[in-house]
Amino acid sequence: MNLSTEYLGMMLSHPLVAGASPLADDLDGVRRLEDAGAAAIVLRSLFEEQITREQMSEHVHLDSHGESFAEAASYFPSPHAFALGPFQYLEHVRRAKEAVHIPVMASLNGATPGGWIEYARLMAQAGADALELNLYRLATDPETTSADIERQAIDTVREVKKVVTIPVAVKLSPFYTAFAHLARELDRAGADGLVLFNRFYQPDIDAEELTAERTLHLSDSSELRLRLHWTAILSERVQASLAVSGGVHTALDVVKATMAGAHVTQMVSALLMHGPEHLRTVLDDLAAWMQEHEWHSLAEMRGNMSLFKVPDPDAYERANYMLMLQGWRA
Repeated sequence: MNLSTEYLGMMLSHPLVAGASPLADDLDGVRRLEDAGAAAIVLRSLFEEQITREQMSEHVHLDSHGESFAEAASYFPSPHAFALGPFQYLEHVRRAKEAVHIPVMASLNGATPGGWIEYARLMAQAGADALELNLYRLATDPETTSADIERQAIDTVREVKKVVTIPVAVKLSPFYTAFAHLARELDRAGADGLVLFNRFYQPDIDAEELTAERTLHLSDSSELRLRLHWTAILSERVQASLAVSGGVHTALDVVKATMAGAHVTQMVSALLMHGPEHLRTVLDDLAAWMQEHEWHSLAEMRGNMSLFKVPDPDAYERANYMLMLQGWRA
């Protein structure tokens, strides 16, 4: 039974990757993920705003006059809200690489091309095997067009690729006007992988207290469907590796993602709920499922249900939408 897969040019023993989560915030957690069987680990993101704030702090000595600049102090949450600051993050990358034998991927969460891209180079120098570029910009200005957002994403990937030699994966949201086109342009800009998709923690409203509340809802397998849809559409249309993130909880979820065309699946919510040891359960179940269904390798399974290979391509396109509604009305 061959469960190996290639992702971002790296050969992995199997497709189960520990996605970005608090589980890898310290070395004990990193070691525990490796011991549980993770093929690779993605560290939590370092945010553009964290870097910007630290640069501002150095320039105007905010450390000693924290309340002197009210606007700056209220711009972003206290640094204590984050597990690691920029310099601590780089040190954590170094120490994590020394602690385990599996690939460790650093992560940057940004919105605009800028000086923070220098941290991509520093992460590579710290020993990261790859970089996951988590692109997220909330366009609240009505003057900002979809073309503006996509152009910034493509430019950011190009700029990052100029300063690093390690592979770069781009983690995206599904909320783009023409997602397939953007994926192809990111591929052309040099992205080595595409991660589908980011999960957003949207605020709720407390109607009694008149406040916006931060909420955190872990995923379940129902969220996998959107990822399967777009992975199947992009499979064989881009050269970049494809990773599914969000809704991966069981071995069957991994099978479906692989059949859609994914090279790896990232697990986060399932590990937060059940612990890192859940990785071993899913891996054993995956091997058992493949043996039962007489699959000898993931490679022969990958993409067999993609848009170009599925018996009914309309299931991924508009015809399925029409038929489902017509059937429901009937």
